[in-house]
Amino acid sequence: METYLGLDLGGTKLLIGQVDKHGNVLKYKRYDSGFFSQQAASGIIRSSLDDYIANVGFVGGERPVAMGVGLIGRVDPNSGVWHQIDPNRTQPIELAKELTELYGIPCRIDNDVKSATRAERVWGVGQYSKNFIYINVGTGIAVGLVVNGRQVRGSHFNAGEAGHMVVGANVGVKCDCGRTDCVEMIASGLGLNACARLLKDKYPTRLEIPADDAVRIPAADIFALAKEGDELCTVLTCNAAQGIADLIMNLVRVTDPDTVVLGGGIAADEFMFEKILSRLNGNTMRFVTNGVVITKLNPQFIGLLGAAAVAMNM
Repeated sequence: METYLGLDLGGTKLLIGQVDKHGNVLKYKRYDSGFFSQQAASGIIRSSLDDYIANVGFVGGERPVAMGVGLIGRVDPNSGVWHQIDPNRTQPIELAKELTELYGIPCRIDNDVKSATRAERVWGVGQYSKNFIYINVGTGIAVGLVVNGRQVRGSHFNAGEAGHMVVGANVGVKCDCGRTDCVEMIASGLGLNACARLLKDKYPTRLEIPADDAVRIPAADIFALAKEGDELCTVLTCNAAQGIADLIMNLVRVTDPDTVVLGGGIAADEFMFEKILSRLNGNTMRFVTNGVVITKLNPQFIGLLGAAAVAMNM
């Protein structure tokens, strides 16, 4: 059986698993990674991969055809270079070459959200659409853009960082990029946490806000209290829904897709999804003929499937 090894490295975890050509996840294991530099990440990948091979093993004892890695940050999939996580964590690494030489398995790499967009192209909405937008709203916000069947990457492999669009919210929350009220700081997991802390004295609330700024407030807690009419959580949820809706409409005007796919734990939440849909302007969305949909791919594994699609070079 031909299989592909996928490695999905996010902000807090590394998921390693084997996938067949039909997108079936055959084996997998999760490793906690925590906050890391690029240099440390290379070591995390190697030690986790060593453990996976030794303790999980390959299906049927046979080496995968190829290995794919989805990474946060800016990645050149053509040269196999991981350029940076963010401006404060920049150390270009020839990761594809390094892993190929260490493990004897051909390795390809790509950005994590662009990898997830590849999974949509191979096993998701790409089966019926050549023009779609994949928007991941989880810890952060990023976008994959597919136009006429080709994924948009940009001159520095930085296309799709749409979380740094300002969408009209007037909260006053600062973003690490240097701007104020970026949609990522309004509607992502990081943003909901930041806004809750910023606005907690302005609105009555029963939301528990940890004294330790490093402990993030779960988005699920905010949504649960918003359903009960909690004032602060209602404001946070409405701001986030409007921010995501505005982001969708801005991107629709730019690329003219027939489909918009939402992924990530926040956008795929049914309560939030309905609020987003209710804020979309019919005139703006009239050519999105397949609508705004939640990804049909398992959200737990879409990053892993994306990494496998990178390995397949699809």
